[in-house]
Amino acid sequence: MRTIIVDDERLARKELHALLKEHSFIDVIEECANAFEAKIAIEKLKPDLVFLDIQMPEKTGFDLLQELEFTPHIIFVTAYDEYAIKAFEVNAFDYILKPVDPERLAKTLGKIKEEIESEEAEEEQISTERLSYGDKIFIKDGEKCWFVKLEDIRYFESVGNYIKVYFDDNKPLLLRSLNKIEERLEDKQFFRTNRKNIVNVAWVSKVDNWFSGGLKLTLKTGEEIEVSRRQAQKFREIMSL
Repeated sequence: MRTIIVDDERLARKELHALLKEHSFIDVIEECANAFEAKIAIEKLKPDLVFLDIQMPEKTGFDLLQELEFTPHIIFVTAYDEYAIKAFEVNAFDYILKPVDPERLAKTLGKIKEEIESEEAEEEQISTERLSYGDKIFIKDGEKCWFVKLEDIRYFESVGNYIKVYFDDNKPLLLRSLNKIEERLEDKQFFRTNRKNIVNVAWVSKVDNWFSGGLKLTLKTGEEIEVSRRQAQKFREIMSL
C-alpha cells in the first residue's frame, strides 16, 4: 500500500515511519514537511494512503485537501482532538491522536487494508469503457434497482467510501470511488467541481462567484454545488465560447 506521511515535525514523521515498518503491506514512498510539498508528491505519485497532520505552517491539512485533484485515502494524525468532526466531514478514513498508539494504528491499518482490497476487487469487475451521454447505467442499492440515463443524473457526490447518485427524487449509493466514476464520463458533459462532486453541466442554471475565487453552481432543481478555486478556472474555460 503506497503511503505518504505529511507532518511539519521531522521527529513525528520518523516515529510514524518506524511504526509503519512493522506492517509489511505498507510502503512509505515519501515524507513531506508541509502542504506545498505534499500537494506535489500526492499528485505526482498518486498514493493509496496519506497520513496527514492538520496544524502546519501556512496551510493546514484541510487546506491541502481542498486543493487536491487526486484524492487518496486520508488518515489524520494530530495532537488536537477538536478537529475530529471536521475530519470526517471531509471523508477522512480515520483520525488518530498523537502520540500514536501502536495498537490503535494496527487496528486502523487492518481496516484500511480490507477497504482498499475490497475497492480493488470491485473495480476489477467494472468496465473501463467511457460512457456516452445517452447511455443508461444500472444502479443497485440494497433491494432497489434502477436503469437510468446519464443525462438524467444531476450530480455525483462522494460519501465516505460510496458515491451518492442524484436523479429524479432518488439518491442511491454505489460502492465506488469518485475518481473511477470520473474516468468513465464525458468531460464535456460532466465536470469535477471539487474533491466530493461531479456535476452534469446540462443541469446548471446559474453560476455565481464564490469565496476565495471559487464558484457556486445552482442547478435547475435549486440544489447548490461549490466549485473549488482550482477547478473554477477550468470551468470558466469549458463554458466560455
